[in-house]
Amino acid sequence: MSKEELVKEAFKALENAYAPYSNYHVGACVLCKDGRTFYGANIENASFGATNCGERSAVFGAYSYGYRKDDIEALAIVTDGGRVGAPCGICRQVLSELLNQDTPIILSNGKETIERTIAELLPEQFTAEDIG
Repeated sequence: MSKEELVKEAFKALENAYAPYSNYHVGACVLCKDGRTFYGANIENASFGATNCGERSAVFGAYSYGYRKDDIEALAIVTDGGRVGAPCGICRQVLSELLNQDTPIILSNGKETIERTIAELLPEQFTAEDIG
C-alpha cells in the first residue's frame, strides 16, 4: 500500500471520530508488514482524561491482535483541521515505545502531508531503561 493510500484509509477512520467537545476529528491507520491494517479515531469523553486519541486507538488495535513494533510498516494520522496535526504528548510517549524509532509517521490534513519518525517527534525519550 502506498503512503497516499494509507492516508486515504486514515481519512476513512476519521469519519468515525467522536469529538463533541473539541470538534477536532482525528483518524489513523496502521499498516503492518503483512498488509493488515488497523484503524483508530479519537473518542472524546466529558471527563477529557478518559479520551483516547486516534493514533493510540490504531496502534493499540494492532497490539491487541499480537502485532508488535517490528511488524508495523507505517502509521498515518490525519485531521480535519486547518493545519497538519501532530500527535499530542501522551501519544508521542506511547508511540516511542510501541513503534520502531524509524517507522514512518505520515501526517496530513488533506491539503498538506508531511512525514516524520517518532525519533524526530520525541527526542530525548523517556524509556523503560530510565526506570530500571
